[in-house]
Amino acid sequence: MAGKDEEHRGWLLTVDPVSASMVLVDFREDGGTSVQVVMGHAVEDVQVLQEADEETSDRLRTSFLPPRTCSLNPEELRRKGGGVRSWLEKNRVPVEEEGDELRVAGVLTIRAPYGPEDCYSSNQIILDRIQKLIQLKPDHPGLYPETDPESDPVKTRSADRY
Repeated sequence: MAGKDEEHRGWLLTVDPVSASMVLVDFREDGGTSVQVVMGHAVEDVQVLQEADEETSDRLRTSFLPPRTCSLNPEELRRKGGGVRSWLEKNRVPVEEEGDELRVAGVLTIRAPYGPEDCYSSNQIILDRIQKLIQLKPDHPGLYPETDPESDPVKTRSADRY
């Protein structure tokens, strides 16, 4: 990539769909990682020098994510993943299972435990839409606040959604 006679090299992590700014990641030999944001207006030319292998793709996907632990047992995870898959299919979203991950339209991955925060994609528009769709899933914990019928006479119903 060049801008004002400068050349930047690295693995392309994402491109902002609005500003066309690019995030480049370089895995240094000392084990460190450098991240550069190249503003979209400064990009004159982009050349693909090498496609990422599976190991590099995994490193790019996981380098900026906090380690997560999942407290659900395998049966609960399978049920929850199946529920998210069914919900996406019901909403006409193409989804496939790849091991314990769900793959949406080949551009987004949903990992266990299959909540909105478990979605990963370099396409911010698709990422936002799928996260919102998962939040609208009827049994998603963030959608309907829990109420105690003994202490709260008003019950939350599906008609109360915004």
